[in-house]
Amino acid sequence: MSVSTAPTAKGLWRRGRAAVAVALLVVATAVFGALLAGGGEQGRYLDPDDASLRGSKALAQLLRDRGVRVDRVDSVATAESLAREGERLLLVGAPWNGDYSEAGRLANISGDFVIVGDQPYLDVLAPSVDHDGQARLRSREPGCRLPAARAAGSAYLGGRTFEADGESCYAGSLVTAGTVTVLGSGEFMTNLRLAEDGNAALALNLLGSRKAVTWLVPPPVGSGELPGPGGRSIQELMPDNVPWAVLMAVVAVAVVALWQGRRLGPVVAERLPVVVRAAETVEGRGRLYRARRARTQAAEALRGGALDRLTPRLGLGAQPRADEVVAALAVRTGLEAGHLGTALYGAPPADDAGLVALAGYLDEIERQVREH
Repeated sequence: MSVSTAPTAKGLWRRGRAAVAVALLVVATAVFGALLAGGGEQGRYLDPDDASLRGSKALAQLLRDRGVRVDRVDSVATAESLAREGERLLLVGAPWNGDYSEAGRLANISGDFVIVGDQPYLDVLAPSVDHDGQARLRSREPGCRLPAARAAGSAYLGGRTFEADGESCYAGSLVTAGTVTVLGSGEFMTNLRLAEDGNAALALNLLGSRKAVTWLVPPPVGSGELPGPGGRSIQELMPDNVPWAVLMAVVAVAVVALWQGRRLGPVVAERLPVVVRAAETVEGRGRLYRARRARTQAAEALRGGALDRLTPRLGLGAQPRADEVVAALAVRTGLEAGHLGTALYGAPPADDAGLVALAGYLDEIERQVREH
């Protein structure tokens, strides 16, 4: 009789399941990384060409539909050249990352200004506006006489609050000072919030007052506006293989943790070192009630326990009314109904002696029910 020594499927699986698990983990990590890389674009905040939730392409399209020309620019020089064409409105949306001299050049451009959010050179762009505090972003009523705000009604505003000599609307998150309008937040102009409340109306009223809007956005990454050799960012200076090296290190740590990690066995029942008798538990609880002078709670506990034990013996249904319980007890025990009602449903005892008397009377009621 010969015995086969060829490897079986079960044996192969036992020897190779660790390798399969590691391979699946690596594949899952790679897929997860690819998904993150593909969905990492969070949108450009208040960009008129961005259709993401943070962008403002919808608002730009609404302005164009109303005959307002929208010019997206990312440099001060372009904004200055467009200002020579005639009266325009200059919108400074996302925080401008230029320097102090560029902020001064922006402030010298003629026309109306709308400045959004926490700009680094607000004292240059709007010298007559002072920062006052913070307000939670939420739907707010105008609370002012500014026609653009009163016509729009409630809008999603908040963020920074300001003080100015002109109108102050939406709890100070929209102020005017001459030809300058400063907003505490531009969330109401994003694609996400534009359709809510009067957000679209407010944005159109503020930006549609001129035939053209110069919409200033920060220059793109790597355009020379960021610090670093050649104006490149840290991500651009980083070698291409660094993210993959970090990812593989994370995978290696996870594999080692799964390999060397302590495995928990079944739950083991452990005997308690001390057995506490029920009488001692009751006595301890009574002492706690006495120490806290919790006579009301103690009386409720005594009455509740007595009712739980008496109701089944009286043959009453679940959750009987108080008058039904008192009437049944009076018939069963011959005790006065008034005393029974006071004992089971009356006011809590005024002192410890009354609590002791209540406990004794409840015991007497239970004894009478058992005997009859």
